Amino acid sequence: MLRPLRPDDLAELLALLRWMDQDSARRVLAPDARSVEELRWAAEEGHVLEINGELVGYAALYPFRQGGALEGPLVRGAAAAPFFEMASETAARQGWHTLYAFPHEKNAILREQLKTAGYAPLHTSYYFETGKKELSYPAPAGVGIKEVSDLDPEVYCNVYRASEDAWSLRLGWSALKLIEHFNRPDVHLWYACEGGEPVGLVELETSADEAEVAYLGVIPSRHGRGIGRALLAQAAEYAFDTGVSLLKVRAHDHEKAAIALYERLGFKLADAVVTYAKELN
Repeated sequence: MLRPLRPDDLAELLALLRWMDQDSARRVLAPDARSVEELRWAAEEGHVLEINGELVGYAALYPFRQGGALEGPLVRGAAAAPFFEMASETAARQGWHTLYAFPHEKNAILREQLKTAGYAPLHTSYYFETGKKELSYPAPAGVGIKEVSDLDPEVYCNVYRASEDAWSLRLGWSALKLIEHFNRPDVHLWYACEGGEPVGLVELETSADEAEVAYLGVIPSRHGRGIGRALLAQAAEYAFDTGVSLLKVRAHDHEKAAIALYERLGFKLADAVVTYAKELN
């Protein structure tokens, strides 16, 4: 039986999440919360699959781009089909055009079920990380790197779009949302500039213990000159100077040069997530 999540389900949901954590072949996009109290807020809109009185599955559906994104489905010893049906029915009511799901690359069982349900893989995102280390690298001649303290949303979007990251959600944000985001004290942005014009950018998000390069991009006509490497060095220097002990980066499977760079610099692969999409009539 598929039904909405209830407060008395939270202990069983927590056990299901911890079961997922034990093996990357079970992993899928799911709540980060790992306590009952945190789950009260993180999973309040979810649905669960109950069989013979036991909670064996969880999923939630949220608006994403022009469609919806599945958190989950996370299923133990059962098929995920009821969650896919729920997602399609919700999408029809909402008028959504696309549904997305995000299983781990090693989650062969769910990936096969997604395929059967009409979802197709779009790309794989690889997540790398490293502890504190020396990553300094000079910008090439004629290129300067400057921190952005007063965001011009149009300039930012132009650089982002020129860097060919069509997947970026940032391009769908309003100017006000972009300004509010980059005014946050934990979000930092640098441009690489040549001839007075931005030709690349790096975004860094920080917390007390770790930092993540949310995006690193250089326009294609400036590739191969070390600009991306210099932008990464700037973000890493800032992150480690603030005291974080872990730096995270990511790249899609088609970004071969970025993946090779991270591996060459000693970053370790920590996660790999496949984006699936189903186009709806």
